[in-house]
Amino acid sequence: MADEIILSMRSITKTFPGVKALNNVNLTVKAGEIHAVVGENGAGKSTLMKVLSGVYPHGSYEGEIYFEGIEQRFADIRESEERGIIIIHQELALVPMLSITENIFLGNELAQRGVIDWHAAHKRTRELLRRVGLNESPDATVGKLGVGKQQLVEIAKALSKRVKLLILDEPTASLNETDSAALLKLLLELQAQGISCILISHKLNEITQVADQITVIRDGSTIETLDCAANEISEDRIIRGMVGRDMAHRYPQREPQIGDVIFEVRDWHVFHEQYSEREVIKGIDLNVRKGEVVGIAGLMGSGRTELAMSIFGRSYGRRISGQVLIDGQTVDVSTIGKAIKHGIAYVTEDRKGYGLILEQEIRKNVSLANLAEVSSHGVIDEHAEARVAQRYRESLRIRSSGIQQPVVNLSGGNQQKVVLSKWLFTKPRLLILDEPTRGIDVGAKYEIYTIIDELARKGEGILMISSEMPELLGMCDRIYVMNEGRLVVELDRNEASQERIMRAIVNAGHA
Repeated sequence: MADEIILSMRSITKTFPGVKALNNVNLTVKAGEIHAVVGENGAGKSTLMKVLSGVYPHGSYEGEIYFEGIEQRFADIRESEERGIIIIHQELALVPMLSITENIFLGNELAQRGVIDWHAAHKRTRELLRRVGLNESPDATVGKLGVGKQQLVEIAKALSKRVKLLILDEPTASLNETDSAALLKLLLELQAQGISCILISHKLNEITQVADQITVIRDGSTIETLDCAANEISEDRIIRGMVGRDMAHRYPQREPQIGDVIFEVRDWHVFHEQYSEREVIKGIDLNVRKGEVVGIAGLMGSGRTELAMSIFGRSYGRRISGQVLIDGQTVDVSTIGKAIKHGIAYVTEDRKGYGLILEQEIRKNVSLANLAEVSSHGVIDEHAEARVAQRYRESLRIRSSGIQQPVVNLSGGNQQKVVLSKWLFTKPRLLILDEPTRGIDVGAKYEIYTIIDELARKGEGILMISSEMPELLGMCDRIYVMNEGRLVVELDRNEASQERIMRAIVNAGHA
């Protein structure tokens, strides 16, 4: 069984107008193994999985797909699911207002003579929830669950369809460390039950924990397949295959030129938007100097995003009090427009939900936060707008067919560069970056880090929130550690370490 091949994709080639997304890609997955597929954003990983799952039907690509030894010519995703191939996308396909049971059997209802058998559906749901380790009522509304639990509902839904090959596209991108560890443990349990898995992830430390084999794709072509059982595969070894070069330094060599304080928050208090008696930010004081990259570390739920959003035009929270100072002068940041006017910009952690208008082209997204600069008497000057977009496309090295390309068609790293362009066009004094490299690959991360370093060299202040401690340690001149709405310690670059940061969080939690 261990050496039996369940999937063989041979010479898969997929072409879009003007772009060859896949070029003779080969992928072989053995029965009962966890097979990781890695590559930079835009390498072709998701396109390959869409070919496999029938999103791109037979006839729209070249090559052959064999599953359980039989050639497959899927016309749509329903046909691949009937064979036991189930894909779970990074953007979960759940209906928030429906219950767990309703989501699990949506489109696959348990019915007799056209009438849904709710008793059977609830019974089966309880069995599936036990199997994925989720202790929730089948009637619980999915929208009220955390992202980690929603991910488990998606896997339960896959199990309800008698899954043989489970494809997971960035399953832990939005999860905290605890939920990520639980999901990886579940994958190993499913493997023990004979379910094969294809795992796509940028978190190389997770891949090296669970993968049996790793296939590397670069620029639409298969580079190599690494056998984790035969050799211990390091992250650096995987990166070399992904980017075609060694990345001895994952962060630019920074030589900070730090000046006077340009941004300051004093005694900042914020209460929850729905539960007005619950204080989420509790008397915070912080500052950022000219040319300085300041990090905020903390666990999920510590209040980092709530702090950033409340500073940026009070876009989160109620009963907000405290002072914001620019160059020592108190400023009014009570609306987003006023915050922008005073030189504050906020790059959200959710670029697709809040950072971009996905269906719009690059040109219109770049100018969105500063339309006055490309307008005259309320009318947008499209030539001026195009010049601005082209300037940022070139300076931030946005890979696209042109400024007319819709951002929905860009890779995650290039979408993030468009968001950065939008806020850089406002000429900020302080740039707040909330999870600036979430969901993008190591090569694109380095480019984002380089942009951050260049901004700091020009004298801008950077406030950087990240769940990746190596990222904070590699980029920041100073790090605040946050826990339960408070800053519990401040560390200079030369004294910060993962151990000190975690110790500060744990000690604060016990205080």
